[in-house]
Amino acid sequence: MSQTNPSKRFAEFFAGIGLVHEALKGSGWDCVYANDIDPKKEAMYKGHFGPSPYFYLEDVWQTEQIVEEIKESVFLATASFPCTDLSLAGNWEGFEGDHSSTYFGFIRVLQSLGGHKPKIVMLENVTGFLTSKGGEDFARAVSALAAEGYWIDCIVLDAKSFVPQSRPRVFVIGFHESLQSERIIRQVKNGWFGDGWQAAIDSADSLRPDSLLRLMAKTELSTGWATLTLHPPKQTKYSLASFIDTDDDQLWWDKAANDKHYAMLSDLHRKEVENRCKAGGLHVGTVYRRCRYNKMRAEVRFDNVAGCLRTPRGGSARQIVMIIDDARVRFRWMSPREYARLQGSPDFTLAKNTTQSLFGFGDGVCVPVIRWLDQNILTPVYEDEMTSTGHIDCAKIQGRNGASSVPKRNVGAIKEAEGLTQQITQRVDATQ
Repeated sequence: MSQTNPSKRFAEFFAGIGLVHEALKGSGWDCVYANDIDPKKEAMYKGHFGPSPYFYLEDVWQTEQIVEEIKESVFLATASFPCTDLSLAGNWEGFEGDHSSTYFGFIRVLQSLGGHKPKIVMLENVTGFLTSKGGEDFARAVSALAAEGYWIDCIVLDAKSFVPQSRPRVFVIGFHESLQSERIIRQVKNGWFGDGWQAAIDSADSLRPDSLLRLMAKTELSTGWATLTLHPPKQTKYSLASFIDTDDDQLWWDKAANDKHYAMLSDLHRKEVENRCKAGGLHVGTVYRRCRYNKMRAEVRFDNVAGCLRTPRGGSARQIVMIIDDARVRFRWMSPREYARLQGSPDFTLAKNTTQSLFGFGDGVCVPVIRWLDQNILTPVYEDEMTSTGHIDCAKIQGRNGASSVPKRNVGAIKEAEGLTQQITQRVDATQ
């Protein structure tokens, strides 16, 4: 690597189509490495950002190769590792599954980077990450990150604070123990809540639901928990109708498809539609098809928020638009451009293939959510480091919580986390 003191550079693991990159580029972050294993997502990434010699189509387990490809030290590494096994889609296999366990491929890269580890790590996944295996998978993940010298924070953010899409996601932030930013507040070990850390946790309100706080309380880390003084994002004012195209040029369904889906409405939802027809005017709703009591239903919502965008695996995973315009009811599939708008990137370059675009956005992050994290955590800590040190001295393990230094790490917890990581990497190595 060319430098030990990283500038505002970052690496984007499990990059997908590059929505993290899209969010961070506006504040000056420079992506110098990105990877994904899906060639279709690579095509969308390069279709939007142009030639990207730093993008590698590769398996995250190719550790030595990846370390060679990261030619410059980075301050930040992001990893939106696969959520498949943390949900019903992957039969709740958790880290025993082949998809979500690739997180430990990322951990192995961090281990191999040695003194060139990024100063901040940001993980992103679905809320099932917190409940997988009764919370054990979350504990394993954060413990493995802590074993690499990171103090850990975790928050939950929902895209609906910024755009009309219900999309709650878990974000884990790892602050390397060498960071000197005084805005990082570390947990005091003589009691789970203590000093400035307690006040910061309390002031964060809805950023950490009670279930997350309980999970954090019972998870012992070799470093500890840390945070910044954060407050929930202010609710953005928006109208779902401004994100959805309602003109006649859209691919509205024919009468047979309309009637079929109208008949799939429950009595309660049909009554809601009928009331809006009587009220007149324009009403925009979104629909998902779900199996209820062995019967397929079309479930519509008119609460000014679309359902969570998903990858279109099967008809029930693709979102439907319903328009009521002066008592005229119409249905159609939600378009890729509308997916882009609901992910907070309305001008993102689409693939020529509709399904390819829907997969790309359905698997991605919401851009304004990442921007909020950047504005409130990532860039402030980066700027603190540049101001206080002028450069990063990787050998200087010093942090500040008032006048106190960073406590020593728990050696027993490190060994336990490293053992769990080794079990998974050995399982993967045996299959390759």
